[in-house]
Amino acid sequence: MANLMKELVSGVVESVLKEILKKAGGTTATKRQKRQTRSATTGRFKKAPAAKAKPAKKQVSRRKTAASRSKTS
Repeated sequence: MANLMKELVSGVVESVLKEILKKAGGTTATKRQKRQTRSATTGRFKKAPAAKAKPAKKQVSRRKTAASRSKTS
């Protein structure tokens, strides 16, 4: 009887683990690539100009309106 229970439990555990491992792969969509533009004169690929870093915006605290404060969520 104990052997039967052990076999049943091990079978269930095995199938659950197999199911979990099967779903763990996680497929993602492939990333689309833009076509590279070539230089008209040399025929080599153009390098994209590096974008200049913008200064960080100052954070402004906005006070909620009376109507939004009175709402209950």
